[in-house]
Amino acid sequence: MATLPCLQSPCFLSLKPLPQRSTLVFTNHTHSVSSFHTSSQPLQRRLRLTRTPISASLKENLGLLTKTWSDVTSLNSWVVRDYYRLVSSVNSLEPQIQRLTDDQLTAKTAEFRQRLGKGETLADIQAEAFAVVREAAKRKLGMRHFDVQIIGGAVLHDGSIAEMKTGEGKTLVSTLAAYLNALTGEGVHVVTVNDYLAQRDAEWMGRVHRFLGLTVGLVQRGMTAEERRSNYSCDITYTNNSELGFDYLRDNLAGSSGQLVMRWPKPFHFAIVDEVDSVLIDEGRNPLLISGEASKDAARYPVAAKVADLLVRDIHYKVELKDNSVELTEEGIALAEMALETNDLWDENDPWARFVMNALKAKEFYRQDVQYIVRNGKALIINELTGRVEEKRRWSEGIHQAVEAKEGLKIQADSVVVAQITYQSLFKLYPKLSGMTGTAKTEEKEFLKMFQVPVIEVPTNLPNIRNDLPIQAFATAQGKWEYVRQEVEYMFRQGRPVLVGSTSVENSEYLSDLLKEQNIPHNVLNARPKYAAREAEIVAQAGRKYAITISTNMAGRGTDIILGGNPKMLAKEIIEDSLISFLTREAPNVDVDGEAISQKVLSKIKVGPSSLAFLAKTALMAKYVSKNEGKSWTYKEAKSMISESVEMSQSRDLKELERLVDEQSEMYPLGPTIALAYLSVLKDCEVHCLKEGSEVKKLGGLHVIGTSLHESRRIDNQLRGRAGRQGDPGSTRFMVSLQDEMFQKFNFDTEWAVRLISKITNDEDMPIEGDAIVKQLLALQINAEKYFFGIRKSLVEFDEVLEVQRKHVYELRQSILTGDNESCSQHIFQ
Repeated sequence: MATLPCLQSPCFLSLKPLPQRSTLVFTNHTHSVSSFHTSSQPLQRRLRLTRTPISASLKENLGLLTKTWSDVTSLNSWVVRDYYRLVSSVNSLEPQIQRLTDDQLTAKTAEFRQRLGKGETLADIQAEAFAVVREAAKRKLGMRHFDVQIIGGAVLHDGSIAEMKTGEGKTLVSTLAAYLNALTGEGVHVVTVNDYLAQRDAEWMGRVHRFLGLTVGLVQRGMTAEERRSNYSCDITYTNNSELGFDYLRDNLAGSSGQLVMRWPKPFHFAIVDEVDSVLIDEGRNPLLISGEASKDAARYPVAAKVADLLVRDIHYKVELKDNSVELTEEGIALAEMALETNDLWDENDPWARFVMNALKAKEFYRQDVQYIVRNGKALIINELTGRVEEKRRWSEGIHQAVEAKEGLKIQADSVVVAQITYQSLFKLYPKLSGMTGTAKTEEKEFLKMFQVPVIEVPTNLPNIRNDLPIQAFATAQGKWEYVRQEVEYMFRQGRPVLVGSTSVENSEYLSDLLKEQNIPHNVLNARPKYAAREAEIVAQAGRKYAITISTNMAGRGTDIILGGNPKMLAKEIIEDSLISFLTREAPNVDVDGEAISQKVLSKIKVGPSSLAFLAKTALMAKYVSKNEGKSWTYKEAKSMISESVEMSQSRDLKELERLVDEQSEMYPLGPTIALAYLSVLKDCEVHCLKEGSEVKKLGGLHVIGTSLHESRRIDNQLRGRAGRQGDPGSTRFMVSLQDEMFQKFNFDTEWAVRLISKITNDEDMPIEGDAIVKQLLALQINAEKYFFGIRKSLVEFDEVLEVQRKHVYELRQSILTGDNESCSQHIFQ
């Protein structure tokens, strides 16, 4: 790669010529994964324009020295150092705890509760409780908490946010603080970002808590009030943030005490929020609303949509991208009034203004396959943070109806807000709040200011050796996508797995089409059902050799990308592929993309003779039960049976499973037999994934490509964190175009970069990279973060005014609902 002095800055910029496919030559470079040059380029010119090794080495060593010094002198390092005293105490207790039998270990919970009842504090029993949880996890999960995970658990217990890098075991860390705080009997809430993660963690980590004698609950969408009440009364309750918020609001709209589901009068005690930055910051702009049906103005929305089509941007209305607002000009008002045959858009008796403005917003800011998708005649919201479809959510204030009118869909009734609360106000109700995430340090000031919760950066168990390559900026979007395609193709030829992050369904499918033109097999993971249905499989394959994955967003996916593949997920896939046809004749009711992945490219997993025998035996038993006993399952039931069998294999030991099969052989117990087959296949998958993983490490590990910068550095860091987990090698590269939406939204001055490129070359598609561009982009992201922090701050300040009234009214309602006749009479007289 050639480097040129910057024409407008003392910093240097390096330029990459677009490769000519017929004459590509790969050259190694200290700052690039794939640096191309053409064979006609003179070698002397390349050498002359490259930084001297001495100055480059000096700069790198100076940077390393500065980083080391800052690590030593930072407040975070002193806090972490203090936590190591607790780690020493836990480690010293480990031999003593290891000698306990299972019954003795379980009895520790009752002992701790007795000690708390006699006046000891949680701090007095913390080290021993952590040692007990560590041993329980080792016995039930086969996982022992690392020292840094003990630190993470202590951070959570102290009511702080633990920043732990991707793959460092945040889920396991939560068991420490959850167990310790559940000993008081007041209830602990472990809050995740979706139902899948809540269910997974309740089943997986719940084994540890149940083994130690605690009750574990799970609250999910679709549960009855009785089920919710039972689960909230457990020692530890797993749920997602929206279910928790809506249960709180519904309880405060309840008409009788029998309708309450939470632990009243004190429903909140201690919360551990997974992906806390996503919940409290990203979702912080969207208050939780419970709506009731309002006026029936459905007929006005299609009319307003047609008027919006008549109006021309910058002539009839002005657009402010930054805050998603529109303003009609005099010409626009006149045209709209003429089209609607009204004298005044803002007439109180015939108000058209709101409908027209919403139609213009739907036209300008709400794009299909970006903010929403259309499925089965409905406009379904795509969560911009997770890339998932949210079927039960609707935009308020008539926006959703305007989008439905734009798409020509049936207009659903307008709504009015009955109850609302922001996530910030909701989680402030907890006397003690903690959280964990891989990316919170950049938002530390906001967490401190809004919640009085510090962020503690927990060190990694192994050093992070990921290589974050310089950002490349392109003048045009076309040039950016072409370079993304070339980088993916280059990595694919090497055999390295690649994860490409995109910001929308539209962009992910555009890149997919480019790769299909080059016959590069790949997976797409976005909100479309044909992809979303295979999410677990796609993520499980993403770390394998030759695996190319395009994903809309990797936050909250819940599954780590393991180099060589995820053996547990792959073993489950083999079980399903082998048995599903014997369990059901029903076809899956999912539109699956046949071109999503080419099994010819991924190496085939060799299943051993023992596993083949187990699979054959299970298939025969399934066939017998289906044929002779007339038993049949739907496709969904068959999948569920396999999932339950896999869960059984993890919660019971081998001898118990074998005993269940032998004792009930006449009844043909499929569950234990499938579980034994899974365990056998799992061993084969572990061997295969270990071998393939070592090959991928030699190639350089997972390569992550970001195709645009987010409005927050934190979201970009989430994507970067997918590479280099647990000390693995890996690399990341972000490519941005000056035509990206963020640059337009925040009025970023891109002319200087375009002028710079034009002075050096006539090719607008040539990227620039270096200190100058990084500083400019970083400044833009910081400004965007400040802007959105301002919005969240204003929302919280507004909600705090409501909070005073809401808290008073809700407390009065609860005291009346749960109180006796005498106390109710007193309240009424007051």
